[in-house]
Amino acid sequence: MYPLNYGYLPGTIAEDGEEIDAYLVGEFKPLSEYTGVVIAVIHRLNDREDKLVVAKRPNQYSAEQVQALTEFQERFFDFEILTVE
Repeated sequence: MYPLNYGYLPGTIAEDGEEIDAYLVGEFKPLSEYTGVVIAVIHRLNDREDKLVVAKRPNQYSAEQVQALTEFQERFFDFEILTVE
């Protein structure tokens, strides 16, 4: 069970051959679909699959906040957070 919404972008292909995964931040009830803005990329240094971070608006979360929100899963990987600022 994840403490935030997590899903994928339909019709895309990531390095692992599956659809591109995304964390959805700032929405607290379960969702079946969502339209938002990519605010960050979690680039995993020791894994083939990066993760997108999506929110309602750009510049809503800092890299430090993204790290805190996704730490429950990303703590198992070496990574860097790339943001558009």
